[in-house]
Amino acid sequence: MDIVELARQLGAAMQQDEVYVNMRTAEQASEEDKDLCELMEEYNTTRLAINYEASKADRDDSKMQELNKKMRSAYAKIMQNEHMKEYNAAKVKFETKLQAVLGIIQSSAMGEDPYTVNPETGCTGSCATCGSMCN
Repeated sequence: MDIVELARQLGAAMQQDEVYVNMRTAEQASEEDKDLCELMEEYNTTRLAINYEASKADRDDSKMQELNKKMRSAYAKIMQNEHMKEYNAAKVKFETKLQAVLGIIQSSAMGEDPYTVNPETGCTGSCATCGSMCN
């Protein structure tokens, strides 16, 4: 059994998983949302303007405040966008699943039984290897 080949198979299986597919679909929908793209462009342009103004020796504090307000407004609008909300929620679900998989692999690499590791908590079932105060 080649462990590298098994890792490749795991990677391929992960890309077929519903949680991954949902994240990629939500990502694509957000990339295709013209309004969202414009908001992100506004946010990034404003951020660059802030960096430029901040680097000036004679920076204008009122202009900095105005730019910061504009950037915060664009960010709030981005985060209110339905496609962005869906993408962020899908990404959190995928990252949670990925962390569970990585936790099992890491615990296994440390000699723990991969079938007893709780992927949600990282608990191996062995209090000897744990620094937690669960008892």
